Amino acid sequence: MPSSDQNMKLAPQPRKGRAVMWLLIVLSVSIIGATVLLSNDMRHLKSLAHYFGIELFPPAAPPPPPPPKVFRRTEPVSIKIAPRMFDPPQPALASVFLRTWRISGPLMCEALRSAGVETSEWAETAFNSDTFECSYEHVYKKEKEHVVSSLFLVVRGNGRGTITSMRVKLLGPATDSNGQLDPSISRIFETMLTQPAWLDFHDALTAIRNLRDVKEEGFGALINFTQEFSRPGAFNFTLLLQESSAQQRRTKDYFSPKTWLPAPDPSWQVPELIFWRRA
Repeated sequence: MPSSDQNMKLAPQPRKGRAVMWLLIVLSVSIIGATVLLSNDMRHLKSLAHYFGIELFPPAAPPPPPPPKVFRRTEPVSIKIAPRMFDPPQPALASVFLRTWRISGPLMCEALRSAGVETSEWAETAFNSDTFECSYEHVYKKEKEHVVSSLFLVVRGNGRGTITSMRVKLLGPATDSNGQLDPSISRIFETMLTQPAWLDFHDALTAIRNLRDVKEEGFGALINFTQEFSRPGAFNFTLLLQESSAQQRRTKDYFSPKTWLPAPDPSWQVPELIFWRRA
């Protein structure tokens, strides 16, 4: 049998356990209530405070209105316009668009050599010190003293490398089964028409391949491919720049390299300038 002293020591234990249980219940209810009140951006807490007439979050004061703009009247500014701006147009001084060579003579000769035509080097001619050219001539077939099939071309220009004309003379050219110009000869005209980067003469190349007469002119450039009337099987090709009107001649003279300084080498770069500011 347990003694009376032991009963006295064990009696308070149920009271302590009951207190701990109630404490846990209160904490749980508090956590649940706080979660409900603070959820949904504290919407339940704000509704409860509004019900009891308590403003937990007073509305922020609106920003002050911007100051009114003050418009100041400025003094009128006078602009001087030259009287020549009101002069009527003068047709005698008008200019037009004018085509220029986008490739030099030496580069054109090199392009022909890349196409399989062994032209000579760009060099000064014997009859004129200011005329330079490269040329190519080949006789494909000859009967006794008469040439039956041949090819001759020349690219001519000046000492600055500017092309003045390109000419080709064909005699009895070779053709394929469809009657079109042989590809080995057609490459010559393809090179001459594509290297200057003029994109409006594609129809001329088609006519030349089919050995049809064609003549096109635009912005100072002339392309002419014709068959000789007195000599069947002989064709002449000419590509040159010519100024057929006063406006074209005026434009060419204005932009002539003789009146302007040469353009700088694009590979030359201006050194970076460093500016020091006094502290």
